[in-house]
Amino acid sequence: MLEEKTIEKIRQAMTCYPNKQSVCMSALRFAQMDDPDNHLTKEAMGEIADILEIQPVQVHEVAAFYSMYNLKPVGRYHIQVCANLPCSLLGAEHIVDYIEKMLNIKVGETTPDKKFTLSTVECLGSCGTAPMMMVNLDYHEDLTEERVEEILGGLE
Repeated sequence: MLEEKTIEKIRQAMTCYPNKQSVCMSALRFAQMDDPDNHLTKEAMGEIADILEIQPVQVHEVAAFYSMYNLKPVGRYHIQVCANLPCSLLGAEHIVDYIEKMLNIKVGETTPDKKFTLSTVECLGSCGTAPMMMVNLDYHEDLTEERVEEILGGLE
């Protein structure tokens, strides 16, 4: 169930767009940010559909298409490593392998303490500084094993 503050954010966003359907991405972001597990539930997407007066499948299509939306719970720190060609050519697979070993999880898994979730994504738009990853909303570029250890080790 969406919190009242989330519904109010959605209604406020509706004043900034020419039609209700255009608010879908913002509404998904608000709902995900306000979820304790940082993900979108089927119920939340249904409520968004009701508010925007569109079909639930339309909301789900948007959420499923973009990697910034989580359809299952993620850890406090969501690590997303770019796996697109430039990052791959410059060592992204090695970085993923290193993180898997470091955290003792595989891509798509969350650590038992729910601190870290590891994902790969197709492009984070930083090809000139590959390989790179996002941790929550922060970009980390020109990755090496040492940089990864420093970044992840510095998270509480």
